[in-house]
Amino acid sequence: MSATTAAPAGADPGTPTRRPGVVLAVILVTQLMVILDGTVVNIAMPHIQQALHFTPSSLSWVQNAYALAFGGLLLLGARAGDLLGRRRVFVTGVSIFTLASLLGGLAPSAELLLAARVLQGIGGAIAAPAALTLLMLTYREGPERMKALGYYSLVSSGGGSLGLVLGGMLTDWASWRWGLFVNVPIGIALVFAARRVLTETERETGRFDLAGALTSTLGITSLVFGFIRVAEKGWSSPEVLVAFAAGVVLLVTFVLVEQRVSHPIVPLRLFRSPVRSASYLTMLLVVGTMFGMFFFLTQYLQGVLALNPLAAGLAFLPMTGLLFTASRVVPKLVQRIDGGKLLLAGSTLVTLGTVWLTQLDANSRYLHDVVGPLLLFGAGAGMIFIPLVGRAISGVAPEDSGAASGMLNVVQQVGGALGLGILVTIFGTASRNSTSRIPREVLVDGVHAAFIGSLVYAALCLTMIVLTVRPWNWFRPQPQPVTAEPAAQPVAAAEPVEVATD
Repeated sequence: MSATTAAPAGADPGTPTRRPGVVLAVILVTQLMVILDGTVVNIAMPHIQQALHFTPSSLSWVQNAYALAFGGLLLLGARAGDLLGRRRVFVTGVSIFTLASLLGGLAPSAELLLAARVLQGIGGAIAAPAALTLLMLTYREGPERMKALGYYSLVSSGGGSLGLVLGGMLTDWASWRWGLFVNVPIGIALVFAARRVLTETERETGRFDLAGALTSTLGITSLVFGFIRVAEKGWSSPEVLVAFAAGVVLLVTFVLVEQRVSHPIVPLRLFRSPVRSASYLTMLLVVGTMFGMFFFLTQYLQGVLALNPLAAGLAFLPMTGLLFTASRVVPKLVQRIDGGKLLLAGSTLVTLGTVWLTQLDANSRYLHDVVGPLLLFGAGAGMIFIPLVGRAISGVAPEDSGAASGMLNVVQQVGGALGLGILVTIFGTASRNSTSRIPREVLVDGVHAAFIGSLVYAALCLTMIVLTVRPWNWFRPQPQPVTAEPAAQPVAAAEPVEVATD
């Protein structure tokens, strides 16, 4: 049975086979909606800050509240799909996300907007792992799965930059609230489509690891909260020290819980593979770099270059275009070129793009100083995401597919939230220590420091890839085993089988 007509493994045998192309469309639209909402409000940040009276450092919670709820509960969402059936969980998650988007668009205060963003993150955490797992079960390993993963990686990597463009359009033409309202009709359509085209999977027996979900989510949130509060309170603040201590204790507790429970949300055996563990860490670093670039370049474009929201959103089009192009080209390259070479080339381009961004100042111009880094980011990220996703989920046992899918999304969201939390601290410290009193110049000093922090992230990502793919081995001659000739003898004996098949 071909990959394009195979029914999902683990599906109820009494249900009809669905068209994989239609299933892929539903999954991609859902992933786009979930990923896009992580950045669609970025362009609108200055408007949100004025409308709901956020402070400069607390403004980052509009993005982090979503990312932390999303990333922290993804593993529990993946487990829910295993135990309750992935279509049922998928529909529930999309429904919650849609309702939360409506509430967020109507929010009259900062507190209610943040609550809606948390609820959005919960809905996304329920829907996203089920979506990726359904994709993996629909397409068996081979060219068809790689092609589907190419589209999925395009949405995952390009959705963030597309969200910036869409957010700029909606903010400039209507209101920042439409960045949330736009999800409502899309979500309703997805719920109806999912009920018609998605096949329910068999339920597994087991339990929910609530202790693991709570300790991991609260631990990561506490660390990010600590970093963000450093920007206002300083490193010696009791509030900051308590947040960091609580985060460490909770995360250590999480590891201990996962070692003892019978059905952990993170099976620690996933990390027995050095390649998979390195892929997760690399994803965390590269997404942290990208989130920092999105957030602070958006501030720079509007606060220093004085672009309106629409122009600031359209300013990211060079990167979005290259990401789309890469999604079409890289899946074909992966079949001919070792994925490690693509990872190394892509990470090098992202690092060079970050170096270029550190040169921005109050006199920089968009075409001369911003387009170049965006092109490098687009080409580099396009080379990284597809082979990295393939490495992270390759060879996973069927019973761990949900956890592996969830973990991949977790490191993306946690990497973005943690990276942004650290960079906000750097930004706030540099802004406070700026020798200028002109707001525009203070912003330049803070953004410059944040891009220096992003460069450290990018350099760590490049280092991790170099250590993983070991490029120095590419130029060494491969030794030929002395048993090559005898090992080929059984093949000759099997040749008559080809005649029998005729």
